Amino acid sequence: MIQSVNSVPAFDNKQQYSTIAAEVSEAVLEVLSSGRYIGGPFVEGLEQQLAAYTNVRECVACNSGTDALYLALRAYNIGAGDEVITTPFTFVATCEVISAVGAKPVFVDIDATYNLDLQQVAAAVTPNTKAIIPVHLFGQPVDMTALMELASAKDLLVIEDCAQSTGAMWNQQKVGCIGHIGCFSFYPTKNLGGCGDGGAITTKDPEIAQKIRVLKDHGQKSKYHYEEVGVNSRLDSIQAAILQIKLRYLDTWNQQRQKIAADYHKFLSHIPGIIIPQELAGGTGVWNQYTIRVLDGKRDFLRNQLQERGVNTAIYYPRPLHLQPVYQTLGYQPGQLPVVEEACNEVLSLPMFPELSEQQQHQVIYSLKEIMS
Repeated sequence: MIQSVNSVPAFDNKQQYSTIAAEVSEAVLEVLSSGRYIGGPFVEGLEQQLAAYTNVRECVACNSGTDALYLALRAYNIGAGDEVITTPFTFVATCEVISAVGAKPVFVDIDATYNLDLQQVAAAVTPNTKAIIPVHLFGQPVDMTALMELASAKDLLVIEDCAQSTGAMWNQQKVGCIGHIGCFSFYPTKNLGGCGDGGAITTKDPEIAQKIRVLKDHGQKSKYHYEEVGVNSRLDSIQAAILQIKLRYLDTWNQQRQKIAADYHKFLSHIPGIIIPQELAGGTGVWNQYTIRVLDGKRDFLRNQLQERGVNTAIYYPRPLHLQPVYQTLGYQPGQLPVVEEACNEVLSLPMFPELSEQQQHQVIYSLKEIMS
């Protein structure tokens, strides 16, 4: 048995912070001394930089990735009587925003990449379908060429859920600039994560961007003049200042994730009883998670054994959304979406963060080999 010296966390943002602590402290103090704690130049600067990074005309910062999705649906007037197709293999925010605007979620199964099965998306379109929300899950992009062709043929809106994929690309285009609108999360565990919550919307349509700016600020177009019922979804200036710093390092951090993923691929691909993550040609993933599948009902056994060896893991996600209690009224039955249901019983996310050391990764790999051999 390999003797582990230290526990390997599934995720660790303390190391990342230590590398930029001085820059962050300086930026935070600058915000505090400015007296501009919400909105203002720090938020505007982040919006401009994110728009340039994703190659879009407009970026609107907001309070969270959940709010970004909600505001996107609101901006396009998706509501009661409408259907929105999405995946049941995602964090609940992707789906709850559909319900929050009064629309109906329509779930379709996933393929080997953990992303939407586009053939099933096409089959799920009805006269009530208004939008598709593809999730670039675990940092792996959906085949956006095929999806946009489908959406164009059916006159459907495409809202990209980029919460786990900032910096990922499909055919050399950044996610968030390919669909009609992109939605990002800055939750601390994301590739571009803040020191708190936050989100953003990207779009090439200035009219949609302006509508979102009104909606996120209580529906007011000018002070105390309310155009419609809105929400309070503003990004704090401190978060914006920190995210500007982190954005400068994002590509480097993503490259480090890609190197870690490549090493996992190399050393885990021949281990019996597991399946390494599948990638599509044309996609450049950024590996928010490195998620294997553990066959023959051994996922929980492997996870416990790794824990005993100091290797921490995570399960994203143990139960698909179509079988969650909150969505039982939609009428989905066990076995109806078999690929995702099988995945939920088999997936295991290994330690993945840019600062994962070679020694830590070797501990993960050798422990896994020892257990599964």
